[in-house]
Amino acid sequence: MLSVLAGLALAVLWSYEFVDSTIGDNVANTLLGHDAKETAIAGTAAGLLFAFVSGLAGTFTACNIAMAASIGPMSQASRAGSAGALRAILRPVAYLTAGMVSVSAVYGFVGVLLGDRLPQLSTARVGDMPVRLIQTSVVFGIIGLALIYLGLAALGTLPDIFAGRPVARVVTLGALIGGFLIGRPYPLFNKLFHWAADTGNPLYGAGAFVLQSLGNIVIVTVLFALLVALTGGRFLTWLSATPRRAAAVSGALLLALGVFTVIYWDVRVPALFGFGWFPTMFYN
Repeated sequence: MLSVLAGLALAVLWSYEFVDSTIGDNVANTLLGHDAKETAIAGTAAGLLFAFVSGLAGTFTACNIAMAASIGPMSQASRAGSAGALRAILRPVAYLTAGMVSVSAVYGFVGVLLGDRLPQLSTARVGDMPVRLIQTSVVFGIIGLALIYLGLAALGTLPDIFAGRPVARVVTLGALIGGFLIGRPYPLFNKLFHWAADTGNPLYGAGAFVLQSLGNIVIVTVLFALLVALTGGRFLTWLSATPRRAAAVSGALLLALGVFTVIYWDVRVPALFGFGWFPTMFYN
């Protein structure tokens, strides 16, 4: 119940202007050395650099913050044969990356082939709501429900299809993170997608989307590495001391961020365009 309430509170308090513009745009502008939104992407190298930087800048946007839920399952997966802190860090990160890259590469490839036929690149509207945000609501609603299921399963409320298979759980979470790109409305990603589609080369699309996803998980990977390194592995030992403790941490993160994802993208965002109602804060 606390996790559900935390997810609801986050959906109400979330300031998309702060994370998208104040944080995201400023980080991208600083790293690229120019206005990321207004300056055209000139060439393949510039496009691939833009992909990684915009992914890093968008780490804390509402369409990516749910990747923080992976820290708990990654900690559980690191128990499998860990011989020292370095392996305890690298193994779960590799599993997460494998799942993520497999989805983002395929979508980048297919996305360039489909181009403007994708709602994500459309400028059409249904009422006042852009069609691309309808795709966002559908995709993130499904991902949010998947996170909720994984959270409830970790807590023992629902059958856990990954019981005894922590590596499979992390790979699946990686695939869900890669799936964020399928509905992502972040303006810098939208710019990247249009550039990739305009090149007409699906390999550029695959490479750019992979770099975008890698940029998305840099900070959470660093935080996980610091958590392990600074405690000399004691955090992992503490977490795995009892199965209930590990399940509680993983389940709480997955459930809270799953609830946030569903409520934010399927209730709050449609309400902005007249579909239903959702409370707004004075700063939004």
